[in-house]
Amino acid sequence: TGEMASRSYSVCVLCQRAVVVKMMCRGMSAAAHPQSQVDFLKGERHRKHPGVTNLKTLHLPEELQMAARSIIRSAFTQVTRLTERSHGLTNFLWSRKRAVEDVTLRQKAVSLEKELWEKAVEKREDIDEQALEDRIRKKVLSDLRRTTYHWTPMKYDEELSVVYMAARLAGGYAAVRRALNEITKRDPAFAPKSLLDFGSGLGTVVWASHSCWSNTLKEMVCVDSSGPMNILAERLLKAGDDERAEPHIQQVYFRQFLPVSPKVQFDLVVAAFTLSELPSVKEREDAVLTLWRKTSSYLVLVENGTKEGHKILMEARDTILKKQETTVYDSRPASVFAPCPHELICPKLAREPVIPCNFQQLYQPLPLPGHNEHQTEKFSYLILTRAEPAVVNTLDWARLIAPVQRRTRHVHCRMCCSDGQLQHVVVTARKHSRDAYRCARSSDWGDWLPIFPKVTEDDQSGNDWHR
Repeated sequence: TGEMASRSYSVCVLCQRAVVVKMMCRGMSAAAHPQSQVDFLKGERHRKHPGVTNLKTLHLPEELQMAARSIIRSAFTQVTRLTERSHGLTNFLWSRKRAVEDVTLRQKAVSLEKELWEKAVEKREDIDEQALEDRIRKKVLSDLRRTTYHWTPMKYDEELSVVYMAARLAGGYAAVRRALNEITKRDPAFAPKSLLDFGSGLGTVVWASHSCWSNTLKEMVCVDSSGPMNILAERLLKAGDDERAEPHIQQVYFRQFLPVSPKVQFDLVVAAFTLSELPSVKEREDAVLTLWRKTSSYLVLVENGTKEGHKILMEARDTILKKQETTVYDSRPASVFAPCPHELICPKLAREPVIPCNFQQLYQPLPLPGHNEHQTEKFSYLILTRAEPAVVNTLDWARLIAPVQRRTRHVHCRMCCSDGQLQHVVVTARKHSRDAYRCARSSDWGDWLPIFPKVTEDDQSGNDWHR
């Protein structure tokens, strides 16, 4: 019995020593990382730290889902092979590229023509010069037709609008709702009264905005050049085919052109999957400047999460940050609110091959044959603001630009940082503090991390982290 008591005493002493050592280690870790949990967690738990902007699986608002199902049921008799066509349209829109600029086409034609003339001279072809010129011209035209992307504008009639609804309603809503969540999370005081949706299509921006700010939004203007698409968006607001029904969301106005007066501003301006439908850099630039002119607080741009979508958004970013307008109606400067933690050149565009900066959102699709229970929308977005810098940059955080890889006692994080550099950091509790490690483990692709990496002379691997 005495021997057992002695063993028990020894075990207790060892346990106490282990606890003391653990507490000392925690104390040393806290001393090494002076920015405490209170500083960046703001009273939240690690899994809900202020940098978390991801949303769980998104479902369409019940009224919108019911209206869409009603329209689809009646459309099955009119639109043949609806499911198959919706899949085809989704793939087509995803692979869609920008139209080739006339200047680029001319440069390519001149270069090709010069190359063919040089080959003809080398061969010393003794034929009529006019005949050779005609042959080279035909060859240039043939090669250009074969190698140039043939961009054509999308024209939505009544039938194609329904196909588009089946294909893109849920995914488009998910992307916009996720982008708007960035504003609601980081600027909770923002309470917009007016909304402008450019290229409104099915009205998904109205529904997504209403789910965020239903208590304050009083005027929502939807602009789309397609009459049939506007009619379908109105049907969705009225729960299907009952034209006499009151719209679920009030004060929504449909237009085919932007408001003329340059002085009219809206608290929130959105263009989702719209800039990619404009045929030239000049038209996109003019549209972006017009939208920014009409922005009182936030401008939100959303595109497909492809190279093309990302490049279009970076074009828009440069236009607003660098282009000087001849007449300035609002002198407040533009700031990048999201997703970039800086206003420098996008580091992803500077690398070859170019990998787009995109994010993803899980959502519940419309109940069509062949649709999975859950799907993932991959999208790119850009939010610019006229808000004060204190609202925009509360802390010097980094943006997670890839899925977080969680391993035993460490986490792999790939981020875009405030110095305009991409970093791959392995976060551990020992190196970066327990709070930082738990936050990293609770974060995912698209979230901000309340710490940021910085390469020092002693650590060229980029794994040294500073507060």
